[in-house]
Amino acid sequence: WNIIERLNLPRMIFINRMDRESADFEGTLLTMQERWGPTVVPLQLPIGSADTFNGVVDLLHMTAYTGDDGHEGPVPDDVVERARSLRASLIESIVETDDTLMEKYFADEELTEDELRRVLHLGLDHGLIIPVVCGAAARQIGVRQCLRNIAGSGPSPAERDAIEVDGVSLEAKDDGPTVVRVFKTAADPYVGRLSYLKVVSGTLTPDMHLWNANRSTEERMGTLAVPIGKDQEPISILHAGDIGVVTKLSDTITGDTLGSKDNPLTLPPIVFPAPVYSMAVQPVSKAAVDKLGPSLQRLLEEDPGLRLERNPDTHETILQGLGDAHLDVTVERLRRKFNVDVELQLPRVPYRETIGKNATADYTHKKQTGGHGQYARVAIEVNPLPRGSGLQFNQRVVGGSVPKEFIPAVEKGVMETAREGILCGAELTDCEIVLFDGKHHPVDSNEMSFKLAAAQALREAVQSANGTLLEPVVTIKVTTPEDHAGDVVSDLNTKRARIHGILPSGNLSVVEAEVPLAEVQRYSSDLRSITQGRGSFEMTFDHYGEVPQHLAAKVIEEHRAEVQHA
Repeated sequence: WNIIERLNLPRMIFINRMDRESADFEGTLLTMQERWGPTVVPLQLPIGSADTFNGVVDLLHMTAYTGDDGHEGPVPDDVVERARSLRASLIESIVETDDTLMEKYFADEELTEDELRRVLHLGLDHGLIIPVVCGAAARQIGVRQCLRNIAGSGPSPAERDAIEVDGVSLEAKDDGPTVVRVFKTAADPYVGRLSYLKVVSGTLTPDMHLWNANRSTEERMGTLAVPIGKDQEPISILHAGDIGVVTKLSDTITGDTLGSKDNPLTLPPIVFPAPVYSMAVQPVSKAAVDKLGPSLQRLLEEDPGLRLERNPDTHETILQGLGDAHLDVTVERLRRKFNVDVELQLPRVPYRETIGKNATADYTHKKQTGGHGQYARVAIEVNPLPRGSGLQFNQRVVGGSVPKEFIPAVEKGVMETAREGILCGAELTDCEIVLFDGKHHPVDSNEMSFKLAAAQALREAVQSANGTLLEPVVTIKVTTPEDHAGDVVSDLNTKRARIHGILPSGNLSVVEAEVPLAEVQRYSSDLRSITQGRGSFEMTFDHYGEVPQHLAAKVIEEHRAEVQHA
């Protein structure tokens, strides 16, 4: 909605699922009018509600469309009075946007449906009217009427203001320069890549060569088609303002601009919301392992709202999206389109290990197996460093107690152990490790002996230095209706959050806080429940903070149990 506001686009609202038990057309309409004002006006009235919902009334035409097939007929007696009342309010809202029509209205002259629809069209175009329609999409009730309203009352691309791009004015006219934007990419396992595009200016024909200004590559147009549901109807030309689909573009992805190579233009980028929900992807079979990577990449091309990364700390493949439903749909598409079955699991929290005080450890590795044995003594000191300092290794050996040629083995032993973790398998950080003493044997000492001794010395030193855990802390910004702000804050407080403030934003409130990542891994579901789906949030990593001792002990114990059962 904020994007629509920023771009000043016309809008129409479809209230869906009127056949659900909790459906409340009047209540939803009132809520929208309270939020966006009297510009929100119903074009339709539902016939029945929940299990009695059976159709819609067109308030301008005063016609009922009932049943799954949209049978046209008179308005039912039980809703005719309410329909007349809403129609009168609708007409008042329409005429208020046009002086000529308003004069006729107050003069009690008859207003034709064509006049009302013409002014409705203009009001919708200029943002003076936000029409509301309704239905049950799963049963196809109200869908056809919604599409007719869009086609009949919505503005055409030719009526929109010109777009200024790099000093060039682009209008939806056939005689303008050909400029095309790809707004969606689909991966078809049989056809290949399908690029859905809009002709912003000029015309587009098959075999046309266009320049991709975003990728600095040339693309040759293949077969053009118009999408009609799941099918594509071939077409010989797309005109300015048209939407079409082309197959097998080599390098073009969603958001790219195609046009003339002599005068390349780049339309403003499509801004996608940042992902806020992450799950680890686990293939369910060996066959799925090999196909998972390429299949996910195809879906990433289709949906720029998805992100995929390999977590170097937990070694998990992490799929990120806008919520649990977004990722569930992605998993279903993986199965349906590419025959790849995966499971989604809550990602492991990428903890860090650190120490709370100075400590020393002295460990001797000694092993005799006949012939040459193994011997190395290593004495180290660990010192806490400020947050964000990372891991440091230094040596202060005097007198050659540890020969120089073995010091790299000591460093390798402690650094590898630090990366593997000591308490819960998480990397050690914000710690200085100092080699200050040791002992060697002229025959039995070797690099492996010093490496093993150093590793065990570090384990003992960390245990003596009040070893504890650090956890990622995120900054979260929650946008919610004012009446839910208190519930949002209360919920965040149960998640160990530190509330920074609550800021007003129109009819909304923005709650800003810091909260441990471990507490908000399923926050999209929590927020949806708290705000009845009316809240949204952004989340970004901020810093690592210390885990409370009782929680750290629980994480460490769970890790030990996993290791024992592995």
